[in-house]
Amino acid sequence: MPSPVTDILFQPFDHAGLSLDNRIVMAPMTRAAAPDGIPGTANAEYYRRRAEGGVGLILSEGTVIDRPASRNEKDIPLFHSDAALAGWSEVIDAVHDAGGKMGPQIWHTGATKGNAGWTPDAEVESPSGLLAPGKPRGKAMTEEDIADTVAAFARAAADAKRLGFDTAELHGAHGYLVDEFFWPGTNARQDRYNGPTIAERSRFAAEIVAAMREAVGPGYPLILRVSQWKQQDFDARLAATPEEMEAWLGPLVDAGADILHCSQRRFWEPEFPEIDGEDGLNFAGWAKKVTGAPTISVGSVGLSGEFIAAFGGEKSQSTGVENLVARMEREEFDLIAVGRALISNPDWANRIRKGDADGLKGFDPADLATLA
Repeated sequence: MPSPVTDILFQPFDHAGLSLDNRIVMAPMTRAAAPDGIPGTANAEYYRRRAEGGVGLILSEGTVIDRPASRNEKDIPLFHSDAALAGWSEVIDAVHDAGGKMGPQIWHTGATKGNAGWTPDAEVESPSGLLAPGKPRGKAMTEEDIADTVAAFARAAADAKRLGFDTAELHGAHGYLVDEFFWPGTNARQDRYNGPTIAERSRFAAEIVAAMREAVGPGYPLILRVSQWKQQDFDARLAATPEEMEAWLGPLVDAGADILHCSQRRFWEPEFPEIDGEDGLNFAGWAKKVTGAPTISVGSVGLSGEFIAAFGGEKSQSTGVENLVARMEREEFDLIAVGRALISNPDWANRIRKGDADGLKGFDPADLATLA
């Protein structure tokens, strides 16, 4: 039975065809452990262990569409080609065998990093050939490139449904391709994919979501991951007010996104403290308020340190979830994604359910070296 303190985390969730036993989501975390982009038994067992550990929904690491230079590291998994899709079929079968639910996160890394040789004839592509303001990298996409990219996302969504995944998530955050269209610092186009407002710069994302929706049909849940911050600029903000947030996210929900996955570095930080104070709604809370869509929150859940520092080698201690429980009890957001705590503790959800938080390990960056 759930601990009375945490039972809100273990209430069922049902929306748009996605039925979950609890509110805990495994956050997408790049592992770059699919040799030449092909997931295999090790990847399947990695995800199986998290399903056995009690996670309500698993979202895969970013897995890339069929576009040249769509990945920025060699062993990031593909979500195209017969071999890669056969590998993903093994993954979802393993998760389902363990009683879990799962969706792939579908991705294009845009201008991040450079071509490292695994696509030797492909030039890095982005909205305007910019990695960040004033930092050129690669080429600006033509309208033909954009149309082909939209179609590739749609094919990936259709493949996710065909393989039996329970949902699919579009990665539109963190300074990767879709987010590079949102951000005026990387979108300097002179066509219909740019404009002075965030709504205009969201056209590319809206076209992708609509194409994915058409590919999977009604009744298949689609998730969209978004963020204010970028890996190129942690302080970047796409929406400075709730009105701008509604103009950004509302059309994407209208296009077919059922659930918004709202990434921030620390889930307890208020999005607009000037409006509702230091204990105000976080990013996911405001996104839910302005769109009416269910939201997933995420950001350093169950750990003392945030993840950017972790990739610099900093360890984090396991912490309680009292703040998380309080926010979920007031229905600020609907689901909570857990990242690094699940790397070091595949059974994190079951331990929280049993009230055994003292038995949880902290996060050690060394744990990223293997698919434990």
